[in-house]
Amino acid sequence: MITIGLTTWTEHPSLLGGTDKLTLTEYSGVLPVVEVDTPFYGIPRVTTVAKWQKEVPAKFQFILKANQVMTLHDTAEEGVSMDALKAAYREYRAMIKPLTQHHQLKAILFQFPPFFERSTRNFHYLQRMVDWLPGLPIAVEFRNQSWYEEGVKDSVFSFLKDLGVTHVMVDEPHALNDGVSFEPVVTNPKLAILRLHGRNQQGWSTKGADWRGQRTLYRYSDQELTEFKQTVEQAQTQAEEVCVIFNNNSGGDAADNALALKNMLGVSFGDLGPQQLDLF
Repeated sequence: MITIGLTTWTEHPSLLGGTDKLTLTEYSGVLPVVEVDTPFYGIPRVTTVAKWQKEVPAKFQFILKANQVMTLHDTAEEGVSMDALKAAYREYRAMIKPLTQHHQLKAILFQFPPFFERSTRNFHYLQRMVDWLPGLPIAVEFRNQSWYEEGVKDSVFSFLKDLGVTHVMVDEPHALNDGVSFEPVVTNPKLAILRLHGRNQQGWSTKGADWRGQRTLYRYSDQELTEFKQTVEQAQTQAEEVCVIFNNNSGGDAADNALALKNMLGVSFGDLGPQQLDLF
């Protein structure tokens, strides 16, 4: 099975050929999955998650980012206390319960910070992460090239495979000290994920006032999408589901690229409407 989605739902009016921001219900009538970054900044209330569910079809699914405490952001020097970690995981498990009960959680996305490098300590944290989220689908996105160094990356992939964790195949600008290389490796036979940020090297590397608005300003060409099509088809031979998430949002290109790849792959998404209103 192949699924395609975008990050957030409001920023993609071209999904419906318009210019207005989309509602979640409108988005879920076109694509079967969405990535939500809200939990990274603050873990939502359970009532908020329940509201999302009421706005989508029963088979629609969510990829939710792990909270920034859980991904060890802004803790390069001082670290994070064990009490804070345990509290974050406990609150997060409670928040996602409505989704797990109705099989609408595709994955919890751990997008680790650039300073989360390959180390014994961080290998131990990956193990602890799985222990604290037992039985839940976890995907890991590395942003430090040390995980992909020749001679060691195969061991990293093997470790993730043993944990039952999805390795996120990341496409982003890749320079000597910034970004990671594209590694199309499947580590979970149930779910493979491609996460596509665009290839705007200048916007990715420049930390100016409009950095967040520039870093994903990129439109994939048909040739580049064809290459992703080949990657998806290869991953499909190794995983029950391959999910492609477009995050090149800054210029409104993600939706158009997603629909183009959908057509290239010849896939269709059923059961996207009408919205499901009787879950609660």
